[in-house]
Amino acid sequence: MKKSAQTDGPVIIKKYANRRLYNTETSSYITLDHLAAMTREGRDFKVVDAKSDEDITHNVLTQIIMEEEARGQTLLPVSFLRQLIALYGDSMQAMVPGYLEASMDSFRRNQEQFKSAVEGAFANSPFANTPFAEIAKRNMAMFEAAADAFKTRADAGAAAAPGATGEASKDDEIARLKAQLSALKDQVDKLG
Repeated sequence: MKKSAQTDGPVIIKKYANRRLYNTETSSYITLDHLAAMTREGRDFKVVDAKSDEDITHNVLTQIIMEEEARGQTLLPVSFLRQLIALYGDSMQAMVPGYLEASMDSFRRNQEQFKSAVEGAFANSPFANTPFAEIAKRNMAMFEAAADAFKTRADAGAAAAPGATGEASKDDEIARLKAQLSALKDQVDKLG
């Protein structure tokens, strides 16, 4: 995730009883969409109840996820949601947050490595300084969007699967990414 160098600590967002959100950094009212954008930008923020000063960041982030899912931006498969709900009250419940966080960190690292590898492959191609390079970049962006959607669902399922090992899945993921990179490189070579 991108880190922000704009502030030393988290931006404080106050949530009032009328459900309005107030950004204390910009002295303006914002929406959940603004908070979603801040999250995507890597901005750290903390949402507090304006009256009690209670930290309600978790609730607000969950609300953002619910709204994204309701808009058709489904990221969480039904089977994953069922497994997640089943873990509430289970003896393993305390371990789930750390496991999910580690899984997402691993996914993020793999995603960045894949992106760097593909960009490097295109930079060394015979088309590096031609109009084909721009076409390749656009195609890569579309591929990344499709791959992100697929990988997120696959990783969510793997994260919920009992007995999944991080090391084996990481090796499998790297091997799969290398195979995809090789196939993409072959396609670029054929274009030449």
